[in-house]
Amino acid sequence: MTSKLEQKEIPQANGAVVPGDCLAGPEPSEFLGSASPGVEVVVLESRANAKGVREEDALLENGSQSNESDDTSTERGPEPASPLKETSFSIGLQVLFPFLLAGFGTVAAGMVLDIVQHWDVFKYVTEVFILVPALLGLKGNLEMTLASRLSTAANIGQMDTPKELWKMITGNMALIQVQATVVGFLASIAAVVFGWIPDGHFSLAHAVLLCASSVATAFIASLVLGMIMIGVIIGSRKMGINPDNVATPIAASLGDLITLALLSGISWGLYKELESKAYVNPLVCAFFISLLPIWVIIAKRNSATREVLYSGWEPVIIAMAISSVGGLILDRTVSDPNFAGMAVFTPVINGVGGNLVAVQASRISTYLHMSGVPGDSPRTAPRKCPSPCSTFFSSDVNSRSARVLFLLVVPGHLVFLYTIHSMQGGHTTLTLIFIVFYMTAALLQVLILLYIADWMVHWMWGRHLDPDNFSIPYLTALGDLIGTGLLALSFHVLWLIGDRDSDVGD
Repeated sequence: MTSKLEQKEIPQANGAVVPGDCLAGPEPSEFLGSASPGVEVVVLESRANAKGVREEDALLENGSQSNESDDTSTERGPEPASPLKETSFSIGLQVLFPFLLAGFGTVAAGMVLDIVQHWDVFKYVTEVFILVPALLGLKGNLEMTLASRLSTAANIGQMDTPKELWKMITGNMALIQVQATVVGFLASIAAVVFGWIPDGHFSLAHAVLLCASSVATAFIASLVLGMIMIGVIIGSRKMGINPDNVATPIAASLGDLITLALLSGISWGLYKELESKAYVNPLVCAFFISLLPIWVIIAKRNSATREVLYSGWEPVIIAMAISSVGGLILDRTVSDPNFAGMAVFTPVINGVGGNLVAVQASRISTYLHMSGVPGDSPRTAPRKCPSPCSTFFSSDVNSRSARVLFLLVVPGHLVFLYTIHSMQGGHTTLTLIFIVFYMTAALLQVLILLYIADWMVHWMWGRHLDPDNFSIPYLTALGDLIGTGLLALSFHVLWLIGDRDSDVGD
């Protein structure tokens, strides 16, 4: 190493040891790392890569940031590969396959919803429709947050050893089971309230049915998807792929389909048992709620999840409420026979918007974590009101990824619409005017979400909040609300202007 390694090292309050010359003002090629409290890490100068790229502008491409220091700690794993500069093409290439996979997952979910909307449980307990966006939003509130959190941990070297890996797995799995059970229970209460207020009718049996269906679906879906997410992130690291680009879309690809299939099957089965075995529904509720103390103890004992266990409730609960409003819009729209065709498109437009904004939020969060801990980096100070130009048209790596993600909307939705049409899904014929209205809604949704993500992640960072835990639930819930609202508006406008060729009014 160069002689700079022998310069005086100054201990910092957070446990890191920083060379003295770093405090005097970093060179363009220097990168200041950060460490968690209580962990001593030697932060040294890192060299520019072979292309002369400033490492502070590189976003953990194809691996995690690495230091060239001689670390003798036995807890460290193999040295990760040096990062490469991400181009628009490399970002698009890594995101494209998971994006399409996630999109086809939402198409499958839409086809399922198009079929099950005619089942008795959806006809006579219409509040189940309100649960759909709320429980599908759990994918954004929990699994995609888990994916973002683990992606950041993997990129900054917190999952390099078997001990660290097992610690992250057990703590995070217990945490999402706690969150899934609580949020599933609250989602059922919201569905009961939103269904009762407009109609003025309350049924205790239906309320217990909604509670049992929601809690069981949330628990089982989170368990399955959490295990899949862990496998995806570990596999991405081994293949040299940035987990931020692939983990959240893959979480979404199976999340919507698995969650909707579980909700439909469980609610249908419990509805069948309602007449002859009324005790089954409360028994199911009691069983899953009784497991809560076990998951709380496991998550509380893990330092990696203890803080989120206490402070991570506000975003998931508020996001659930936002998604439930979208569910109310869906319930009121598809209950009208004139707009029954909307059901098949709702998971698609909501899923695509949520997937794209989750990728962007995860990338920005990882980029900020490279410069320090939340709130401590003046170079990444929160922007109170970023301009659209800085969000979409600057030379910054996050602006570049925003352009790539936005450009995926139209070709992606065209593929998904064609797939739905080929499978004869829904009650809508794809006419030119329908496609124009649908694409306008989809583009506007993603445009708004990407802009909000740019502001929200930086705003949270400046207030010492970890965006991995707080931003994605809000963003995906807003995606559900905006997507469902714009889609319902499009269907109503098409019906008003008399687009009979598209069979919207059938």
